[in-house]
Amino acid sequence: MPTFAQMHNKQFFYTPETSGTTCTLTPEESWHCVKVLRMNPGDTIFITDGKGNLLEGKIIAANPKACKIEFIAIREHTKKRSGYLHIAMAPTKNSDRFEWFLEKATEIGIDEVTPVFCEHSERLVLNRARHEKVLISAMKQSLKTHLPQLNEPARFNDFIVRPSSGQKFICYCETGKEAELLQGYRSGSDALILIGPEGDFSGREVNEAISAGFIPVSLGESRLRTETAGVVACHTIYILNRIKNGG
Repeated sequence: MPTFAQMHNKQFFYTPETSGTTCTLTPEESWHCVKVLRMNPGDTIFITDGKGNLLEGKIIAANPKACKIEFIAIREHTKKRSGYLHIAMAPTKNSDRFEWFLEKATEIGIDEVTPVFCEHSERLVLNRARHEKVLISAMKQSLKTHLPQLNEPARFNDFIVRPSSGQKFICYCETGKEAELLQGYRSGSDALILIGPEGDFSGREVNEAISAGFIPVSLGESRLRTETAGVVACHTIYILNRIKNGG
């Protein structure tokens, strides 16, 4: 794997397909490469497919709509870390806040995201294409090679009964007696975490989630915004797994 210094000295691009000896960047990535960064034939870049593969490539055709790359070397195939993290979160009323969550969770380390519509949800229309761009940008910015999976939105009642491996939590602090996620999560385990809307989950939703095997937990004493709660949950899991793996 190249050092961070080496990565910072090279440009980092995403293409979903890296089989064969060449690839063509998407129109958006091509424009950024050729027009914004003014890169030319012979310049080298790093490329990821979002599936753990990191390759080094050389520009052979600097077309701003279809920049063609020849692969020089496969640098690494990074396996996903232990402790698969899936956060299912109610989209925020302000779309920028949900995008902020997607960005920060990707930078920290998350594997899967599902928007969930709850009784108190205020936003029921989402821009999936925009959200995917946010994830890709955050993956590249943080020099990661795994692109989080973004699922189609789901209704709360349908989502909680879906099969899921590992531990299942619903972040809820109505009684003040819930254990903290910090204490309930077993380091290294897969985790599915439910985060509610601005008005929180309804009592009925909490009871149904518990009946479906979810453990009610809190994220501390502060009352957090939805997007902040998602980032805190993500970072909590990240830190606990880092400690388990020796830092």
